[in-house]
Amino acid sequence: MTASATPAVPSAAGRWVVTGAAGMLGRDLLAVLEDAGIEAAGLRRADLDVTDAAAVRAAVEGASVVVNCAAWTDVDGAETAEDAATAVNGTGVRVLAAACADAGARLLHVSTDYVLPGDASEPYAEDAETGPLNAYGRSKLAGERAVAELLPQDGYTVRTAWLYGEHGPNFVATMLKLAAQRDTLDVVDDQHGQPTWSRALADRLVELGRAALAGRAPAGVYHGTASGRTTWFGLAREAYRLAGLDPERIRPTTSAAFVRPAARPAFSVLGHDRWAEAGLAPLADWREQLAEALATPEFTRLAAGAREGSTG
Repeated sequence: MTASATPAVPSAAGRWVVTGAAGMLGRDLLAVLEDAGIEAAGLRRADLDVTDAAAVRAAVEGASVVVNCAAWTDVDGAETAEDAATAVNGTGVRVLAAACADAGARLLHVSTDYVLPGDASEPYAEDAETGPLNAYGRSKLAGERAVAELLPQDGYTVRTAWLYGEHGPNFVATMLKLAAQRDTLDVVDDQHGQPTWSRALADRLVELGRAALAGRAPAGVYHGTASGRTTWFGLAREAYRLAGLDPERIRPTTSAAFVRPAARPAFSVLGHDRWAEAGLAPLADWREQLAEALATPEFTRLAAGAREGSTG
């Protein structure tokens, strides 16, 4: 699938390639690129196997920037299929990085807070020591290492977390849907993080890519999460408040009440100091992002449905 918006004159941003283009972030990214008048090719999983070196080389030929949104995202499933997860999140990223090195393209690779141990009490700096708690985190760390090794000057790893948006399953949408089905919801209040709107992250990835092309952004790790911090409980209550629902219907509970196959980090708050090196401010506060997201058509529809079907 190719999604492009070719300007009347050649774009200073060159040609971009987006892998994982059918996902929540990929779709937002293509929309941002179209709005910016940047020529972009969007490749879905069916269009490109990122572990196929020949196919990847052909896909990135002539590209200025490649944004890798392709990933194995089944965190719990990775516990029993780590090799399969690593094939996509590790080997596939290595293949992309090698192809970008050959093509002279910048690679923006989307990674995750799960590469960190999650036991801190202050925001993790971009150079903090890694230590994944689960198979998914290990698979993503393999991808980060490939980018650093093969693209020391042209590789950008952008870690994000607690992502939500209009174009895919996510926590905020689930909470609004459940409002029409349940009087109350018990939500975990002992995991801390930064809810991040996928559209805001897409905007930032385009800004970073342009800064990289202009020589203003040093390669390495950046943290693409919202400013501030909250818990899943705090996020659910704020989403209800903004949607015109009673936030008291959200009740706090602990992670012990929701045992999952893969361990989750208790602290996923990331620092954002590195953005200043690229001449960019940190992303907006999570509350500001959430309010803007809930004003978009899909979330407006979900909120309306929640109010109409609400039992509380």
